[in-house]
Amino acid sequence: MRSKLVLIEGLPGSGKTTTAELVHEILTEMNIKSQLFLEGNIDHPADYDGVAFFKENEFDELLSTHEQFKDLLSNRMIKDGNNYFLEYRKVKNEYDSRFPDELLHAVFKNDVYELSLDLNRKLITEKWKKFTESVLNGTDTFVFDCCFIQNPVTMGMIKYAAKKEDVISYVKELATIVEQLNPLLIYVEQNDLEHSFRKAVKERSQEWSEGFIEYYTSQGYGKKQSYKGLEGTLQVLKARRELEEEIFNGLHIAKKKVDNSSYHINDYKQVLVGILSEYFDATN
Repeated sequence: MRSKLVLIEGLPGSGKTTTAELVHEILTEMNIKSQLFLEGNIDHPADYDGVAFFKENEFDELLSTHEQFKDLLSNRMIKDGNNYFLEYRKVKNEYDSRFPDELLHAVFKNDVYELSLDLNRKLITEKWKKFTESVLNGTDTFVFDCCFIQNPVTMGMIKYAAKKEDVISYVKELATIVEQLNPLLIYVEQNDLEHSFRKAVKERSQEWSEGFIEYYTSQGYGKKQSYKGLEGTLQVLKARRELEEEIFNGLHIAKKKVDNSSYHINDYKQVLVGILSEYFDATN
C-alpha cells in the first residue's frame, strides 16, 4: 500500500517546514495527491492547535465566570461525550475584540498543550486514532510537519521533565496508531546544532526567540537543570537531540534521515526526490 502519511521531524532551525513544503511539492510533481499541514495549522486533522479542553464542570464554571459571553461560548463549544472543546484561536480570529484578552487568557489555561501529560496524551492519541480511521480508505497522502515526535517530546521533556520512558512510549503509541497508513518518517538533521539554532534566532522575530528561550528554560527539563538564556536553551536542545535520536532508532516504521546542513535548496530537493521516488515507487 502506498504511504498515506509522511512525517517530517527535526530540531528547531533544521529546516522541517522547508522539507515538508518540498515533500508536498515533489509528491504533487509525482501526481500523488497530498495534503500539507504545517506547524500551527488550526485545521490540523490529527492535532490540536489553539484548542482548549474542558470537563462539564469546568465549562460550567467558565460560563458562570464570563456570563456575558455565555451564548458565544455555548454556540462554539464542541461536545464529544463528556468532553468539551473550544477552538479558541478560530473564535478569536473571527470575533477579534469581541473575544477579549481576559477571556482568551482564561480559556488558554485549558489549552490541550497546557494540560497534564497524561491527559494531553489521552486526547492526542484519540485524535490520531480518529484521523487514521477517517483517511484509511482514502487516496490522499498527508504530510505532517513536526507533530509526531516534537510535540510529545516538548510536552514530556521540555514542559514536564517526564521520565524518558514515558516520552518514548508516547511517540511509539502514535506510531502504532498510524501503522495502517504505512507512514514514512523523514528526520531532518544539521551537523552543527548550535549554528543552525543561532541562525534561526537571527532570522526569526525577537518575539519568537524570547518566547522559545523562556519556554525551554523556565519549566521542566531546563528549569530542573537551572539553564538560562540562549546558552541554556542550546543545552536543552542538545539533550532533546539525544532523546530524539533514541526515539528514532527505536521506531519500527519506514524512516530516513536527511542532512540539510548546506541549505542548498535545489540539491536538497533532489535528495528528497530520491527518497520519495524510491519509497513511493516501491509501494505502488
